Amino acid sequence: MSDSFVSALLSEIAPTLGIQIDFEPEFGFVGEITFPDGKKHLFKNRNLNLNLSASSDIAKDKFYTNYFLQKKGLNVPRGKTFFSEKLNKKLPQEKRRGIAEAKQFAKELGFPVFVKPNNLSQGEWVTKVYDIAAMAMISENIFSRTDVLLVEQPCLGRDYRVVVLGETVISAYERFPLAVSGDGTRTIQQLLADAQQTLPLHGRPNSEIDPDDLRIDLKLTQLGLHRETVLPFGKKVFLLDNANLSTGGTSSDITRNIHESFAALAINATASLGLRVAGVDIICRDLCQDAAAQRWNIIEINAAPGLDNYAASGYEQRERVKDLYRRILLQIQQENSLSY
Repeated sequence: MSDSFVSALLSEIAPTLGIQIDFEPEFGFVGEITFPDGKKHLFKNRNLNLNLSASSDIAKDKFYTNYFLQKKGLNVPRGKTFFSEKLNKKLPQEKRRGIAEAKQFAKELGFPVFVKPNNLSQGEWVTKVYDIAAMAMISENIFSRTDVLLVEQPCLGRDYRVVVLGETVISAYERFPLAVSGDGTRTIQQLLADAQQTLPLHGRPNSEIDPDDLRIDLKLTQLGLHRETVLPFGKKVFLLDNANLSTGGTSSDITRNIHESFAALAINATASLGLRVAGVDIICRDLCQDAAAQRWNIIEINAAPGLDNYAASGYEQRERVKDLYRRILLQIQQENSLSY
């Protein structure tokens, strides 16, 4: 059986609930849950099959997610989708829009803008671009992976994720982009390599940091730096503009201090997509203060939030994640429609 985070966690929780789990033996990412009454339920890695299929599919699409959130009166960034040449050929003439139209829209918004794959996750190729040349390059890279990209106006504020199950906030934490701190002797490239190699010491795979990530070069150029720059002692530099933990970011837990207005907002956002469990990403000034007193935006909803990095940040955090999966297993057990 694989030692994947979710598999290991389920193996730990299941016996305490009288539940048996049979993992696919080679990789252990999928399996069958057998409850004490004999009913069964399938899962795939962190997707425990609690959310409805269509709701999960919509959450994977950033543009559709924004549509439904906005329909419920929730704030989202201003943005628009654009399509690859391959997809444009399949669309009616009046609906076609590609990189040229994306550039024009970016000019209307005013640089910088975020360029994102519309349906990829974990921060992959999410890039803040400051000019047309960078936008064209990133757009081409995105279209080599997927057929739809999203151009969005950046939101001002700090980056948070709130994990929701039903009417309950399980966890809330602030996220920070991949960063290095200078020691007065090593280059940024050397500091980056060290950051990658030390990730396993914190229970995280070193594959999260890609030292060759083109976005790092774009960020450094914007800061007037380069990979061979030697940072002064204590000087901290963020190397990416997206704060995903899956791209080497870090977090600070604020579960105990999240303001009730933001807790309600995250629960409402989750329900607006017909989801039962989700990670709601919010940009605002301070998640611990009243939402009504500040500008906020929901930038993404994840229907199968990865919590391994959060759990690796401390004992209390790991216990919260265990509690989430324990609650999910109990909910599946109680609802006959979710088992066979």
